[in-house]
Amino acid sequence: MLRSFIVAATTALCATAVSAADVTITTYGDTATVPQQPPSVAVFDMASLDMLDALEIKGITSTSNTYLPYLEEYQGEIGTLFEPDFEALAATGPGLIIAGGRSSTQVDALSKIAPTVDMTLWGDDLLGQTRDRLTAYGKIFDKEEEAASLIANLDTELEATKKAVAGKGTALILLTNGGKISAYGAGGRFGWLHQELDLAEAVDGLEDTTHGESISFEFVREADPDWILVLDRVAAIGAEGESAAATLDNAIIADTTAAQKGQIVHLNSGGFYIASGGIQSTLETLDIIKSAFGSVSGS
Repeated sequence: MLRSFIVAATTALCATAVSAADVTITTYGDTATVPQQPPSVAVFDMASLDMLDALEIKGITSTSNTYLPYLEEYQGEIGTLFEPDFEALAATGPGLIIAGGRSSTQVDALSKIAPTVDMTLWGDDLLGQTRDRLTAYGKIFDKEEEAASLIANLDTELEATKKAVAGKGTALILLTNGGKISAYGAGGRFGWLHQELDLAEAVDGLEDTTHGESISFEFVREADPDWILVLDRVAAIGAEGESAAATLDNAIIADTTAAQKGQIVHLNSGGFYIASGGIQSTLETLDIIKSAFGSVSGS
């Protein structure tokens, strides 16, 4: 089995070297030189898959579960985000492998099969990274005009949402997870909502952790945000457990300004959580926020 894996991987690498020109792109914290217009691409990152779908790139195979309905057509038999099936992947002969986020620890192993790039979106200036990734994919797949158009659309929607948010009060980003809740601040994983939209925080100094700072319902009541932006992790990953609506349906949350004004906004959990930074998921998030905040008058 190991021998067949190595032979298949070597064949794929040789085919890539013969058939493709090279292009240098920006990756996660680095640059990389990769084949231009590879005929087949294996994708182990949902934000990247979101962008490639928006650019209408062909020849894509992704993991056995993409979690998001609009990306289901790319589901393949090359393993999961956390555990690639290396033999099956090698057999497909990809010209390029895109990893990131949950699959970033597999970059070295994946590189033995075909040129692999880490396109993780994480940390400060998330949407700046989104623009970088779109620009990179535009260069790789000769879709530079299309990528520029998507970036322009993002900038337009950001400004429109920022105007809708202005003067509408404070917000708290909550993640619900089967009855438990945690919160994110401006410095956290989803802090771009505060940073990019000038959306005032209801609470300063929340811990910057992957799943947010664990909090109680009483914490939310004391913070008393004007708006609560809700991410349902159970729904995002298709797990069993209490929904966000059920979790927040209690007397303590009902006592907050956000609840009393009908300003609890449920975000597009799957896209926002699984494909964070993807252009389509980001535009959908902005649209939800713009519609919610735009429906009320400012202070």
